[in-house]
Amino acid sequence: MDEHSCPLEFSSYGYPRNEIEYKWKKTSVEVADPKYWRLYQFAFVGLRNTTEISHTLSGDYIIMTIFFDLSRRMGYFTIQTYIPCILTVVLSWVSFWINKDAVPARTSLGITTVLTMTTLSTIARKSLPKVSYVTAMDLFVSVCFIFVFAALMEYGTLHYFTSNKKGNKEKEKSSKHKPAKSSAIAVRSGSTLIAINNINHLQQRDEDYGYECLEGKDCTSFFCCFEDCRTGSWKEGRIHIRVAKIDSYSRIFFPTAFALFNLVYWIGYLYL
Repeated sequence: MDEHSCPLEFSSYGYPRNEIEYKWKKTSVEVADPKYWRLYQFAFVGLRNTTEISHTLSGDYIIMTIFFDLSRRMGYFTIQTYIPCILTVVLSWVSFWINKDAVPARTSLGITTVLTMTTLSTIARKSLPKVSYVTAMDLFVSVCFIFVFAALMEYGTLHYFTSNKKGNKEKEKSSKHKPAKSSAIAVRSGSTLIAINNINHLQQRDEDYGYECLEGKDCTSFFCCFEDCRTGSWKEGRIHIRVAKIDSYSRIFFPTAFALFNLVYWIGYLYL
């Protein structure tokens, strides 16, 4: 998956095939002792040679090519890239155990891990050839960056919904301290006033309807004026309870998903 073939070509650009012809010896091409030219980032796998004929307007030319097959040594990149990326992703999960009300702590941790992953990806890319295709290391670093960024967005989502819930609770508390409004409302001539629980139902002859919740009740929805809706499956409180458990779900989902990704990645990297 992470192997490279480096070609080395031999050809005559001044003499065509009918004037000079290159041929490989019948014996296989041999390589000098590797200890004299060892590569620290790559391991030498083998070599192969080919012969091609290039057809041009000036004549046919023989091109002899030898390919050096190399595989990347994992020791250097494991220490410099893979381990730091894994530790950064694990560090981003610490925010799931921090109190959701600790906004500066969780925000700074998320931003720091995102910037760290950006730096690691830049450093890793500098040590590699500038190619247009995606390498195995690019895939691993990109997925790690997605996990770190998702951890930051998880807290953003959690904070948004929980802060809205607190704001609604504060409004309810402030409304309770206010004096109760009079249950009497002005009824225009030709209208009928019908009392339903906490609602004054104003029915007009022109089929227009008006609703008013009494005693400081929340009137954001018509059905919320009824007590029965307090136990409904769609009620707002139940939705907020699920949102508050996002951290609990993330503690299981993020490590499990990252472990499955590593399992698939390393099996494909080492054996495919």
